[in-house]
Amino acid sequence: MTSKNLQATAQAPAIKRPPLRLRQACFVREYLIDQNATQAALRAGYSQKAARQIGAENLSKPAVAAAIAEGLAEIEARQKARLDEMELTAARVERETARIAFFDPRKMFTAEGAPIPLNELDADTAACIVGLDVEEVWEGKGAERVFVGHVKKYKIADKNTALDRAAKILGMYEKDNAQRVNPLVDLLSGLGRSAFPVVS
Repeated sequence: MTSKNLQATAQAPAIKRPPLRLRQACFVREYLIDQNATQAALRAGYSQKAARQIGAENLSKPAVAAAIAEGLAEIEARQKARLDEMELTAARVERETARIAFFDPRKMFTAEGAPIPLNELDADTAACIVGLDVEEVWEGKGAERVFVGHVKKYKIADKNTALDRAAKILGMYEKDNAQRVNPLVDLLSGLGRSAFPVVS
């Protein structure tokens, strides 16, 4: 039974399944780690010689398959909850990529050229800052040493990487890839007398 079949089983109405034997329960727990039946059987204590066969047999047993489907459904629900909590969506990734790709450093300064405080930057500009170093500046020596202020150094996200990612999201490289020609294939095709078939 494939992973897809097991996930489909998880979406079916809940049916009370018979209890699993201890080693079967171990197999289910191990299978949920990497969805490899042979390795799960080995880790559950089955012999090296029988692990492949036992793994396949266990997947075909209704009680084991149902337990795995329940486990996969729980894992999927936990992952979805984590993604929802982090607001990790394709739309947000695309939005953040666009913010970095089109970052304008002028938005970090007032019209007079003074730096705008970090907490006053607009959301698009602030999203491009990935690091901040703050250094204290002092003048004088010894007892006459006086604190003058801070030097703030912002680290900005890589604009070129973001533009490259944005181009991929928009499918802008697909046209270039379609037009790219293999020079060897092009040469052999031009000769028209190759002894070997020309395969792109």
